[in-house]
Amino acid sequence: MSDLTPYRVVCVVGTRPEAIKMAPVVLALREDPRFEPFLLATGQHAQMLYQALEPFGLVPDVDLRIMKEKQSLDYVTASVLEKVGEVLDRWTPRAILVHGDTTTTMAATLAGFYRHLPVGHVEAGLRSRDMDKPFPEEMNRVVTDRLSSLWFAPTEGSRDNLLGEGVREDRIWVTGNTVIDALLWTRSRVEIPGEPALGPVLGNVPFLLVTAHRRESWGAPLESIARSVKELLDRHGDLHAVVPMHRNPEVREILRRHLGSEERAILCDPLDYPDFVWAMSRARLILSDSGGVQEEASALRKPVLILREVTERPEALTSGSGILVGTSEERILQTAGGLLQDSAAYETLQQRCGTPFGDGKASERIAEALGTFLTQSGIKGCRG
Repeated sequence: MSDLTPYRVVCVVGTRPEAIKMAPVVLALREDPRFEPFLLATGQHAQMLYQALEPFGLVPDVDLRIMKEKQSLDYVTASVLEKVGEVLDRWTPRAILVHGDTTTTMAATLAGFYRHLPVGHVEAGLRSRDMDKPFPEEMNRVVTDRLSSLWFAPTEGSRDNLLGEGVREDRIWVTGNTVIDALLWTRSRVEIPGEPALGPVLGNVPFLLVTAHRRESWGAPLESIARSVKELLDRHGDLHAVVPMHRNPEVREILRRHLGSEERAILCDPLDYPDFVWAMSRARLILSDSGGVQEEASALRKPVLILREVTERPEALTSGSGILVGTSEERILQTAGGLLQDSAAYETLQQRCGTPFGDGKASERIAEALGTFLTQSGIKGCRG
């Protein structure tokens, strides 16, 4: 490869979770002389995306800055499709990497497909089997996988899903999940939280870490979650709750209405990723509707109550780290209360927790697989 210029690979990110999970892939590509990674941000999230990239020392090469107030799915899809297409036409990459299940992921994949460019899907093959849960993420995964050329599956289960849908076996690599790469990389560098609201206030007191933001949780489900947290605080006098609030105004209004007057509830902006890792590591219990948190909690051997009716990450359930409770106030209180009151049950669950989502080397495997694919495909390196 030394006599050729590197392969330009466009890595697309649009949201905070994508940025966290794609960051170690970009770092791995940077360290490999076969590649010239190009970080393209759509700006589906604005401030939160930069906040996620900053700990990894990454800045987008191009930021499309599409975000606007009350943006619709129609607007995000159309804007990403058109503007990512313009970048691909200008910078002529040899491959595209997308991550996960966002609208940015799906629309950027379509832009690559229109240009006959190989698209590699990082975190491929996840399925809930319900197009409405999560919405629109399940549809985004299915479309992205249908149009991709390379599939980087985090687990054997996700690989099996792809095989069942007719994906070529020789184009699937089981790599582990890159969020474990990001987590371990960050955890090795985290000692004290930088967020002033956390360290001094919490000290060594037990606390819940609560995140809830998914579209299907808006409205009544989120009301139920917030009431459950308030009731848990009322029942356990030494318990605190750390609630990083999504920037969506509807989410914030509900959380503030139910928890804003609670002295032991810390409502804060989304945490920098190092602070969030610290909070996950220190929390007594995590309540979340996030897919990534299910994966991170398993690596930290931290029980997480999954605030959803279905999960596309069944490994979290089988490994013991995740308990599916949905948004029912009764189920949340029963499960969380039991674990908070019964230390033996908590320790048993913690000991059962496995690490099914990877060993922290997924990004290296992705770089190696991509390099092999491009070389064997006879695609020459190019700088534009």
